[in-house]
Formats: sequence, C-alpha cells, structure tokens
Amino acid sequence: MHEFSDRLKKLPPYLFVEVDRMKQQAIQDGVDTINLGVGDPDIITPDFIRDRMQAAIDDPENHQYPLGKGKLSFRREVKSFMKKRFDCEFDENTEIHPLLGSKEGIAHMPLAFINPGDTAIITEPGYPVYNSGTVFAGGKPYFVPLKMENGFLPDWREVPKKVLNSARMLYINYPNNPTGAVATREFMEETVKLASKYGIIIVHDAAYSELYYGEPPMSLFEIEGAREIGIEFHSFSKTFCMTGWRAGWACGNAGLVEGLAGIKDNIDSGLFGAIQDAGIVALSCYNKIIGGLRNTYKERMAVMSAGLKKAGWKLNEPRATFYIWAKPPVKISSIEGVKKMIKDTGIICTPGSGFGPTGEGFIRFALTRDVERIKQAVERIENLKW
Repeated sequence: MHEFSDRLKKLPPYLFVEVDRMKQQAIQDGVDTINLGVGDPDIITPDFIRDRMQAAIDDPENHQYPLGKGKLSFRREVKSFMKKRFDCEFDENTEIHPLLGSKEGIAHMPLAFINPGDTAIITEPGYPVYNSGTVFAGGKPYFVPLKMENGFLPDWREVPKKVLNSARMLYINYPNNPTGAVATREFMEETVKLASKYGIIIVHDAAYSELYYGEPPMSLFEIEGAREIGIEFHSFSKTFCMTGWRAGWACGNAGLVEGLAGIKDNIDSGLFGAIQDAGIVALSCYNKIIGGLRNTYKERMAVMSAGLKKAGWKLNEPRATFYIWAKPPVKISSIEGVKKMIKDTGIICTPGSGFGPTGEGFIRFALTRDVERIKQAVERIENLKW
C-alpha cells in the first residue's frame, strides 16, 4: 500500500465523489432517483457550437500542440465579449489566457503566488477547489463565513489585521456557488479597497456570471483599482452547457496572468484548438442562447423554491446560478439530511457541510433536470415525513 502525500491527506474526500457514491447505492437499490446533486447541466451544448467543433476537427492545425496563449482569434473574441458584457478592456496578448476550464485555472493559481506558509483568505461555504489549491501550494487557508443574515457576503471587519497583513491571496465568487447570492457594487468596492491597502491578490471566480434573474452581475474589473490587484476566471461550462468540454479563460492584471501562464506552461499543453474555435462561435453567438437558458432555469427555480417554502424549508431567493441553498424544516445535520432525502425521496442533493463549516445544516439543490422532474421532486419533498 502506497502512502498518500501529506498535502493530499490534509484534504477531506472530494465532495461530489461522496455524493456520487450515495447516488450509485440508491440506484443499485432500485430507487427512482432525481439527480439534483452535481451542477452539471442536462441541456446539450447548442448545435451551432457542436457544428463548429465538428468542422474544426478536420483542420490539421488543430491536431498540433495548442500551447500556452492559444489562438489569437480566441483571445480577441474573449476581449470582445468582456467589452460588450462588462465594458472592460483587456489586452489580448498580456491580460487574457485560455484555460482547461475555470476550475483548472483556479486550482493552479496559488502555485504561482503562494509560498509555503503564506495565507489565503477563503470565503465559505465555497467551492472546495479554493481550499485544495491553497493546500497543494503549501498555503494556509483562513476561512471567512458567508451568513444568510448578511446576504451571503463576507464581513471583512471580522478578519484580524494580523491575517490581512500576512495574506497573499483572497478568493471571492459571485454569483456565488452554493448560495446563489450576487455581490453589490459596494461590496466589490470595499473588497478592492481592502486588497489594495494590504497588497492582497483578489481571485474572482465568475463562472456563473451569465446565469442571473435580475440585474446583471458585475465583473471585478468594473471597479476602479481592481486591475492592479485582481484576476478573474470565466467558464464556458454553465453559460453554454459545455461542462465536458473543459474550456474557460482568465483575465486581469498582466503580471498575475503571466504567473498563472508560467505554471500552466509547465503542467499542460494548452486548450485543444478545435475547442477554441468552438468557443469563438459560442462567445460571438452569446445572445442566441443565453436568454432561453436563463428562462429555463428561472422556471425551474420558481417551481423548486415555491415547493421548498411550502414544505417549510428556509431559503433566500436565489438571484443567480442554478442552485438553491436551503435549510430543512427540522434541525438535522447536512449529511443526515441528504441521506434521508436520498433514502426517502430518491432526490440526490449535496450536503452543505461539504462547502465549509458555515454550510452545516444547509442542503444544495442543483436544478439540472427538466421542470417536470423538478415538479416530481417537489411533490416528494412535500410528502416527506421528517
């Protein structure tokens, strides 16, 4: 038996693997499961993106190493998208870099700027990769809670000055997974001001920036001063239903992008050229898909949130993402709540405790099934006896 490294032993079992194990057991037991666990869209990638991919496969140039920066045409399309969507200008040669999905970029970011013993401020509940990436780089995570009463925005006043003085990196994620919260301009301004004062790098995970149901969420770079201390991660996964394609980009401060690129140059060989070509079409035809996609999730959100409230669950109305973050009508641990949901209703969901200690008592639902299945889920939840 080979012993795992200390860095790997520091991490809990990866959350979604554990949920999948429970799901597989339920299926083996003959349960009619409704999978609202992992945030993997059930909607197929739009045909115009798939068509471009099929054509790009036949381009001989796409069968060679794509290497670091990837295609200039891809970076120019990202530049155009960021200008149209957020009115933010980026240099396509120094401030934009393709990724093998935003998760990959976020995980590698600490390797470029965190030295062993350095502190990274991480909001929780949050995506587990912020913690694992920090640990793999030898950093020390300092967790700041996201509380329902604060609209799931961190209160930076709770962070001791000693931590701020030693912090090298700060992670934020809005729209937020798992809570569905959206950041205010005031919060973004406060965060940039704080990070600028203490010389902290802001890492903003903006993977859900296009799945919103009210005012469009902001980019970090709409805030004055963010360009000096920030990097932002975007994804094709949720916006274009391309989770399996593993495509995204980082943009922001040229030095931060350069550092991330240096790590990637030593680990991977770039984003497949045909996927870059498909990504160009996706971004250029953004308006062709996004309205319908938002309406689909908005309908699902309305059905699920109304059903949970009727059944006595406590939740803040999500303003973005396709997640609902809710507390059951009785006091129960997250993991026991999920076990009961799977056993008694067949609904696969995710324990909030897996996103951090402040998530204890919450359960996350990913609305990645059609509205008829969600109606069935609601009926089962309403009939559940706690």
